[in-house]
Amino acid sequence: MNPAGRVVGLLLTSQALRGLGYGIAAVQLGAILRLDGLTPAGVGLLLAAVLAGTLAASLALARWGDRAGRRRVYAALYAALACSGITIASGAPLWLLAVVAMTGALSVEVIESGPFTTLEQVMLTGTGRPQREVVRGFGLYNAVAAVAGTAGALLGALPPDRRLLGGVLAVVGTAGMVLAARLPASVEAPAVSPGSPRPRMLTRSRGPVARLAALFAVDSLAGGFVVQAYIGYWLSLRHGATTQAIGITFAVIGVLQTASLLAAPVVAARVGLLRTMVFTHIPSNLLLAAVPFAPGLGGAIALLLARACLSQMDVPTRQAYVMTLVPVEERTAAAAVTNTARYLTRPAGPALAGFILPLGLALPFMIAGAAKTAYDLTLWRIFRSVRLPTP
Repeated sequence: MNPAGRVVGLLLTSQALRGLGYGIAAVQLGAILRLDGLTPAGVGLLLAAVLAGTLAASLALARWGDRAGRRRVYAALYAALACSGITIASGAPLWLLAVVAMTGALSVEVIESGPFTTLEQVMLTGTGRPQREVVRGFGLYNAVAAVAGTAGALLGALPPDRRLLGGVLAVVGTAGMVLAARLPASVEAPAVSPGSPRPRMLTRSRGPVARLAALFAVDSLAGGFVVQAYIGYWLSLRHGATTQAIGITFAVIGVLQTASLLAAPVVAARVGLLRTMVFTHIPSNLLLAAVPFAPGLGGAIALLLARACLSQMDVPTRQAYVMTLVPVEERTAAAAVTNTARYLTRPAGPALAGFILPLGLALPFMIAGAAKTAYDLTLWRIFRSVRLPTP
């Protein structure tokens, strides 16, 4: 296998293993903490530590990741994940688990956008393949995450067991270290010439990356208004949907979203990255805003399924767009900054949705649809005249 193919294969395997572990953790971690007698405040503090660790690790990666070495940092993150698993399985005290959580290796979501993702985006882009193949790689990368995370969540439906969760995370972390050791030297950042000063973070692309980060933060905040947990709650409250109906709906949505991730590179090859990002997202936003106006449960589900066919097509194209837009030596910092911006604002969405819920059940859907559409139109207005570098 050629070096580029080897990198892609190793990263997809890594993503699949990590998605499986995070899927189990997303379901079981809270239940385990509750069974251990932890108060809601304690659970919140621990999850806050996970989030804080993700943010801190991402920002540190932006500043020092290339200097330390991508493979070395990647292996260190997996070592931290293995330590997290051992800590959970052994029933260690909360303070120790909080310390381990601050490493940034754990995740509060099935599909994370933290330091692992940042490094993988950069390494996938640095394979030297044509842009079309890079975009296809991002589509497959995200589809693998979705499928593996779903499988992990299904496995997490077993009775809560700290040894199961901790053991899986420890195995995933150990396997990840082995995969990191097999990555070729070609994934590292370009070497700095002897005697030359190290470049500052985001020297040439600071303006575009800052604008993209701000826009991505708005999009992520809007998406937080309609996370799946809220949609499931809304379906049961508004239409009396059973958990079985909601579960089946979400399973089908997952299948359609995976298909859209794989279809996005095909569309981008014909119309371009930015057009795919914007003009598949706008119809998705309109469908989202229309959900609360459906006359019955069947209509609401039909709109959600139609939206799922388009809602994720901007994900691989967005990742590829950022990596193509910035210079090679600034890709790690650009990925870290834009991913951190999305991760920083998303948790506020559900809290705001709950706050405005008494004012109307439709408001979170309408606000999310309107804000996301504003994001798309602004993105198009700012970047439509920007020419991407020729690969």
